Amino acid sequence: MTASVALQTGHVGLNVTDLDRSARFYSQALGLVTFNSSEDAERRFVFLGDGERLLLTLWQQSDGRFRHETPGLHHLAFQVGTQDDVARYADRLKNAGVAILHGGPVAHAEGSHSGGIYFEDPDGIRLEIYAATGAEALPAPSGQFPTCGFF
Repeated sequence: MTASVALQTGHVGLNVTDLDRSARFYSQALGLVTFNSSEDAERRFVFLGDGERLLLTLWQQSDGRFRHETPGLHHLAFQVGTQDDVARYADRLKNAGVAILHGGPVAHAEGSHSGGIYFEDPDGIRLEIYAATGAEALPAPSGQFPTCGFF
């Protein structure tokens, strides 16, 4: 390849233990909508997005719980425009009974402009919603180390 091509993340695929539960979680907690799905007993999946683009695919191919100590996905982060948007998602998640780690929005590191909220999906997959600016006054639970790296 001779020309430089900028890569962008297209979508993220997650293995889940209970497709119905996970699809409900991502729809209710994050407001994602279904683009496509399969109810075939051997090939169950749901494609979710924001109404315009595909963001997440869920595949019922797992049993057990997400293990942080095995190689693979560390966490999945969704970016929003402002810290006010982060706060709205925090309220939405709390109203849905989802525990927010660190008690609410935090900075990515001491003095960082970016920050957000951290939580888990029903299978224990670690998730983040953050904004790139506006977090300077927020606490940083991991000090100078990236909050998103150690939760």
